[in-house]
Amino acid sequence: RRGKTARSKMSSLKLLNQDAELARRGVAVAMNVNAAKGLMEVLKTNLGPKGTLKMLVSGSGDIKITKDGNTLLHEMQIQNPTAAMIARTATAQDDICGDGTTSSVIFIGELLKQAERFLSEGVHPRVIGDGFDIAKNEALEFLEKFKVVKDTTDRELLLCIAKTSLRTKVYAELADHLADAVVDAILCIRKKDAPIDLFMVEVMTMQHKSDLESRLVNGLVLDHGARHPDMRKRSENCYILTCNVSMEYEKSEVNSGFFYSSAEQREKLVEAERKFTDDRVRKVIELKRTVCGDSGKGFVVINQKGIDPLSLDMLAKEGIIGIRRAKRRNMERLTLACGGVAVNSFDELQPSDLGWADVVYEQTLGDDKFTFVEGTQNPLSCTMLLKGPNKHTIEQIKDACRDGLRAVKNAVEDKALLPGAGAFEVACHTHLIEFAKTVSGRAKLGVQAFAEALLIIPKTLAVNSGFDPQDSFLKLQEAYVKGLTVGLDVVTGEAMDPEAEGVYDNYNVKAQMLHSSAVIATQLLLVDEVMRAGHGARGGGGGL
Repeated sequence: RRGKTARSKMSSLKLLNQDAELARRGVAVAMNVNAAKGLMEVLKTNLGPKGTLKMLVSGSGDIKITKDGNTLLHEMQIQNPTAAMIARTATAQDDICGDGTTSSVIFIGELLKQAERFLSEGVHPRVIGDGFDIAKNEALEFLEKFKVVKDTTDRELLLCIAKTSLRTKVYAELADHLADAVVDAILCIRKKDAPIDLFMVEVMTMQHKSDLESRLVNGLVLDHGARHPDMRKRSENCYILTCNVSMEYEKSEVNSGFFYSSAEQREKLVEAERKFTDDRVRKVIELKRTVCGDSGKGFVVINQKGIDPLSLDMLAKEGIIGIRRAKRRNMERLTLACGGVAVNSFDELQPSDLGWADVVYEQTLGDDKFTFVEGTQNPLSCTMLLKGPNKHTIEQIKDACRDGLRAVKNAVEDKALLPGAGAFEVACHTHLIEFAKTVSGRAKLGVQAFAEALLIIPKTLAVNSGFDPQDSFLKLQEAYVKGLTVGLDVVTGEAMDPEAEGVYDNYNVKAQMLHSSAVIATQLLLVDEVMRAGHGARGGGGGL
């Protein structure tokens, strides 16, 4: 039986019941530390702009190439319960802040690695945990002093933030190209004294041409087109009518029979049935004639409900582009992008209900049709059109853009930034080493461990860039002691001024990382028993 086998192999596993196992004291802590170190080693090589990529292959053979920590932790199959817990903490960081996943995993792993040195010398985990708490609070206070308050509506500054974030996800040329689109998207949807709603940025993907042809569309891209062969494929200077009105023939709800005795009566009957729908279409046509006249301006109807073939034919004859069954999520974006009002009835149609776009055109790609609504006036919604030659490239760009948008959004809302490239970690390490001298008792060991663990970020950046970690750290420390704010230049391995180079980190990402990593590391240190038990264990399976 499993219990007997385990007891014979490991003295610290004892039989609780037939199927439950228990790891005690040193073994439990060692298990947690090893799990954290193992996960850290996996993600360590991904950190920074020079980080390597991971290829994820699913059971069905689908390939995803990425170095985004959040994507990796979601897609990887993690068996170890401790590693899975760390992964959940890191992905929660991504859900809150949009970045810092890889840094969190590496920092937690290094905290436990540093703690292991003192545990092997007989220091109680509670003492180290208390030191971590003291160091965390001091680090957060230092973070408040270290942050740089800047005008985060300045486009050049936001471009630096977007580039810093995107270069850690995709290659530099593509990152710089996407940074413009990301910053312009945030500046487009930003409203004064209101939180930024990223749902107002539609992300549309097209498997087409090169990834460098991805761009921002000041308007909307719909993933379907007109459903009538005679409708225009392109229209300029267009009025846009956004509506949620059925423009198709509907049977009566009451079961009724109609009898006629001649062909004329049948024609009248058909006409009477159509009249209700045709009247609605005529109201749209009348509005088009009123606002357009003979000016040659275009008119586009985008309807959330259906438009039947006869109605489409009436619209086509008037030169109106009719798009039916638009997705609900696009209806709100349409009015924000083009202006106007989404109408639910044609009874009181006014020219003021209409939006405007400079050009509306249709593009066919294989079996898919896309309708572009571009050149809108004062848009509060926009579309990021991401292109790529294959599926995994598009997925990689999509993940990068998501993180880039969140990074710029955080900067605008925080109104503060941090010098990047490991500058905060070097400064905080020096500060905590000095601070540890003022801490009484053995808790100072925990503060020292926390300070040493912070250095994993600049050291990993150096290793991933092909430099010696100790040499790089010493250069940074020497420059910082002289009173300079310095980060690591990943190209030369020398110290550089992050603000001069435009390398910035998000303030709230760093604050969240310090807080969550210290809490989870303390909890894992204080675990002295790991049980594989529970209801599922009675049946012979079970687990955490």
